[in-house]
Amino acid sequence: MKDNFIESRPFTPPTGTRNEGSSPERTPDYAIYKPNSRGSGGVVRFGLNRSKGAVFVDAAAQSGDKQFDWDQKITMKWGLSDIGAALAVLQGRMPQAKLFHQAEKASSAFELIFRDDPERAPYMVSVSRQDASDKSLRKVAIPLSHAEAAVLETALRAAIGSLLGW
Repeated sequence: MKDNFIESRPFTPPTGTRNEGSSPERTPDYAIYKPNSRGSGGVVRFGLNRSKGAVFVDAAAQSGDKQFDWDQKITMKWGLSDIGAALAVLQGRMPQAKLFHQAEKASSAFELIFRDDPERAPYMVSVSRQDASDKSLRKVAIPLSHAEAAVLETALRAAIGSLLGW
């Protein structure tokens, strides 16, 4: 009798993605794309980088029909306390998380809010960056469904385990 088995192969991201040349330190991203007909949508992407001991959050505004301005993206580097704040909202322990990172060149902010309104998406994510030199502000805001929030919660919980080496 022949044994049934499933061949396991390492994940190889498609060419042309940010993860090209992935290594064990860099994992695939979880991106939430929200284009809209008004052109005011956006995308927020979460990626674990083990070698830097952080989750990187990138946000880009919609720049066309299902296109996003990655050249003007906003990037935040999250440590464990940042991840914990987002998880507290996703797990229903807090109604919102506001993260603020200040550097010489710019200040970045991330906000995750639970909205108890059946007419709207249950979560709202907002990422912004203000440049110190000219005070210009860029902002990306997208709604999250319960399903998207569940995947994000699972990914962030896994990131904590990975960052702690557990």
